[in-house]
Parts: sequence; C-alpha cells; structure tokens
Amino acid sequence: MGKSKRNSPKPGGNRAQRLAERRAALEQAAQAVTRPFEGLAAECDLVALQEFVPSATATLKLVAGAGAERPVVLGTVLPGAVAALVRAGDEPTGYVGAQVQYRGADPSADLAASILWTQSAEPGDSLSDPAAVAGGPRLTEVIDPGADLDITVHQDFDWWVPAGVEPDPQVAATIEQARQAIMPSARLAVGPDAIGAPWWVDAGEKAHLRWVRPESEDALMLALARVHAAGGLGLGEGSRFAGSFRTHGVLVPVFDLDRERHADEWIKPAMEFGVRLAEALASDAPLSSDERRSRDGLRSRQVTLR
Repeated sequence: MGKSKRNSPKPGGNRAQRLAERRAALEQAAQAVTRPFEGLAAECDLVALQEFVPSATATLKLVAGAGAERPVVLGTVLPGAVAALVRAGDEPTGYVGAQVQYRGADPSADLAASILWTQSAEPGDSLSDPAAVAGGPRLTEVIDPGADLDITVHQDFDWWVPAGVEPDPQVAATIEQARQAIMPSARLAVGPDAIGAPWWVDAGEKAHLRWVRPESEDALMLALARVHAAGGLGLGEGSRFAGSFRTHGVLVPVFDLDRERHADEWIKPAMEFGVRLAEALASDAPLSSDERRSRDGLRSRQVTLR
C-alpha cells in the first residue's frame, strides 16, 4: 500500500505564516473606516475619483492654519500610482493621488497625510506610501469640508507633465500607454440642487452612468424600490438599470446606456430621474407588496467593492 500523504507538507509555504497573514488581513479589515469621506460636501465625487474615474484633477481648498500653504491638486492617479509628489516651478505645487499603490485602513487619513507631506517636501520629491498615523489628521481637518470640488475631467494624462515641458521619451511612452487604456468619462452637470455625483463613462461595448449617492443604504434602497415599482427606474430609451454597488460606505446605482448617444444627451433624463428619486426618498408610506418585491430584487443585484 502507498504511504499516506495526510501528514505530508502541503505546497504554498509555511502554515503558520499563512495564518499570520490571514489574521493581519482580518485585523486590517476590522480597522477599516466604513465611510471615510463622511462630513465632506465633496464626499460623492471623492468616492468616484478613488474608485472609477480614469483621469481628472481638482485644486483643493485647504483649511487655513492646518499647516498647508502650498497649492495642492488632487489627481485620480499620479505617475507610478504614488501617493503624492511636488512639481517644481516658480510656485511649487503639490499633487496627491486618489488611486494609489498602497492604501491604508482610512483613505481620508491617507489623503490628509499626503497633503501635509507636500508642504515640506522638496520639488521633484515623490511619496510612495503616506503611512498615515493612527489618530492623526483626517481630510476634514485639512481641506474645507463645505467646499465642492471644481473638477477638470481629462481624456488623457498630459497633465502629468507641466505645460510647455517636453517629456523625455520614457515618460512620453508611459503617458501614451495610459492614454490608450483610458475610457472617455464625464461628470454630468445635472443642476446645482442635484444630490450625489453622476458620472458617465464609455466602457467600450456600452456606456454607463454611475451615480454615487450620499443617502443611507436602507433609505436609498426603499426609494429605488418605489421608483422601480412605479416603472420609473431608468433614464428612458436606450437605458437599463443594471444594479448597484457599495463602496466607501455609500451606494452607487448603475445604469447601462446606449453608447451612441453623447454624455450630454443623458443630462435631462438624469435630472428627471433625480426628481423621481427625491420624491420617493421623501415618502414615509409603508411599502406596497409590489414595492417589497422590487426591493428584494434590487438587493439581489448588489455587490460590494473592497
């Protein structure tokens, strides 16, 4: 008979090491801040910039006396996915990245640490890992919490290089490679009173509208169920409600769209949907049987982004 393999070493490394890594991952997940950008007027756009907007920038409005005097620009992603860098010039400017190579348990604290690092770093320096200190400043203490972001959406990464500067061949090749992978995107201007952040993107085979919402998940799901039961969960012809996903403590409804239509053509339908949703959010009537079925169906189409 062959020798039993029950006690033979298994591939994949030391078991104790694997268990330690698993415990560390669970501890980090337990420490993660559920809603890192809560309390900021720009919360929904910050979530979008961190999770799915390809290329965009916004100059941050810093809090006076927070130790931040040098101008700081938030970019979706910086060269090498670094956390921050300081660009040389007559007036050195700090850049911080939303989509980074290393992300801690609290993205708000990470961004705050990156912003403060830009104030003392030398022009030309870059920061790979912000290494935010537990209990240290968060974004609400460094930028104006009541200010919206004035976002510039780019369809390339030319903003990585200062205007008038000719990049060296390696940098130019990196920018071109990134440009070829970019998906055309737009922040829909759906009015000054609109809630949340609606972002359109052309993903290739179809386009999508991802609308980051600030309401609690339960309240938003009830409202979506009411709208769905009434036949209004859509943006008209050429659109389909695809589902929703959770990220950074908020819910993001997603619509599939006809990509042959320009982003601006979806502004009016999105505004009309926003009105229907606001009316549903304001209702406190018990759910009807149709609305309960709609709620259960919508919940089954949710996913969570980690």
